[in-house]
Amino acid sequence: MEFFCHHRDRPGSLALRTELVEEHWAYMDRYEAELIARGPTFDEGVLTGSVHIVDLPDPAAARAFAFDEPNYQAGAYRDVMLRRWRNLLGRTMWDFPGGREGSDRYLVLGLGAGEAVDLDVPDDRDGLIAYGPLLSDDGAAWLGTAALVRAPDPEAARAVLTRERYAGTEVHEWEFGGRRS
Repeated sequence: MEFFCHHRDRPGSLALRTELVEEHWAYMDRYEAELIARGPTFDEGVLTGSVHIVDLPDPAAARAFAFDEPNYQAGAYRDVMLRRWRNLLGRTMWDFPGGREGSDRYLVLGLGAGEAVDLDVPDDRDGLIAYGPLLSDDGAAWLGTAALVRAPDPEAARAVLTRERYAGTEVHEWEFGGRRS
């Protein structure tokens, strides 16, 4: 089962996050084989959170992954969005043809309202790093869509979703995470 996890930073937690960076990476190293995507989010260059898309056996394992994370345990995060997710691209971020360097990258979240939308991969796949629906714990209800996108600007990234069909959309600067090899 695939899960989308977005830890959002508590204001003023940068020093704590910096102090715990090695513990965070060591924790994520334990999930190396299960990770589909990972990386920090930013607002105008200021760290605001972390995204992890991970394939785990069940919702209990996903909750343990999200809430045992060292930054969460130390109080660096103000909240966590944890949802079932479906990998419509069938690949990891490391398989993205555009690589980890280059143009701007974004996390785009469409928060659901009503009938499910954007259940098919957009025709222009070149900029998609990860893409799929956010689902309820049992996978039956559509709750929105999450995408990691390479785009020239936030509005171009937002355009990957049918904006008017969501209760709200968020766009966050994002970059490939993990240790540099």
